[in-house]
Amino acid sequence: MGIIKVNNIKLYAYHGCLDEEAKIGSEYRVDVAVKADLKKSAKTDALEDTVDYVHLNHIVKEEMAIRSKLLEEVAQRILDRFFKELRMIKKATVSVSKINPPIGGDVEEVLVILKKKR
Repeated sequence: MGIIKVNNIKLYAYHGCLDEEAKIGSEYRVDVAVKADLKKSAKTDALEDTVDYVHLNHIVKEEMAIRSKLLEEVAQRILDRFFKELRMIKKATVSVSKINPPIGGDVEEVLVILKKKR
């Protein structure tokens, strides 16, 4: 088994329960980690034998572009697509962070972490 991580994917999106969040949007950060058997790709040096991190990034960007009220829903959609489209993945963790959330205080970020395994 091995782990592939894609950290600090920076995006601008329109998630949140408030109407102004749908209009103004805010900055987000997404971090993902996937576990898969990487023995074959370590020997073959072939992209088709591994989990393509470009594909992971593409899924994150597409799902973050779909408005949701809750970060939990966005993170779950990302996980579901990982497992649907990338059969090699055995386990995955997705962290979705809202930077400077509008919660009436000096808060750097709020984040949701979800995990899923096959």
